[in-house]
Amino acid sequence: MTIANKVVVITGAGTGIGRATAVHLGSLGAKVVLGARREAQIAEVAESIRATGGEAAYRATDVTSAEEVKALVSLAIERFGRLDVMINNAGVAPLSRLDEGKVGEWEAMIDVNLRGVLNGIAAALPAFETGGGHIVNVVSTAGLKIVPTMGVYAATKNAVRTISEALRQESQAGLRVTEISPGFVATNLGDSMPEGPAKEAVAARMKDIALPPEAVAKAIAYALEQPPGVEIGSIVIRPTMQD
Repeated sequence: MTIANKVVVITGAGTGIGRATAVHLGSLGAKVVLGARREAQIAEVAESIRATGGEAAYRATDVTSAEEVKALVSLAIERFGRLDVMINNAGVAPLSRLDEGKVGEWEAMIDVNLRGVLNGIAAALPAFETGGGHIVNVVSTAGLKIVPTMGVYAATKNAVRTISEALRQESQAGLRVTEISPGFVATNLGDSMPEGPAKEAVAARMKDIALPPEAVAKAIAYALEQPPGVEIGSIVIRPTMQD
């Protein structure tokens, strides 16, 4: 199988894993449609893909808005005629201890990390052609090993893991569902954390062992390039030095 000519929507495509995935899939011939809140970032990513002969479109998108995610999927269909793959990647991680009571930050993680994925699923399923389509949900190893400060973040990612499995079981033949759980990756996800020891610890750990986001992009591509009858249900990708 080939990724060439697949129409792929990616949320959180301005930086990190989303950006790396857009660039990698674009280099393999996919037609990528980029969504993120910061339009200037995804415009730059789209331009870099076009500069090397690829095809890309973009739209400023807040994944907490179901209507904006639907509009992003509509853009894919308007520009490229269909939707083949939906990559729900957008996420935030303002990590903190539960006893700090940062309810607003908890709500932000629920809205982006969980509600955003549900909005992506809701927008993509009706758009897939009968008997096809692929949902890729980016979760995290934080949900596999629970540690202090990551309780709510891990909970949102485990909720997405549960939803992914339910969708897989509910789906008709032809729809594929993949969850990918990256470990420490060199991204700006920690930028949403408040200043303090927790942010400093995450930054130090990333500097020491983090994977490049391109490694995750290649893992996603591996799942996408399988034959139609083959579903890669779950991928865990982390540094060899990660606990």
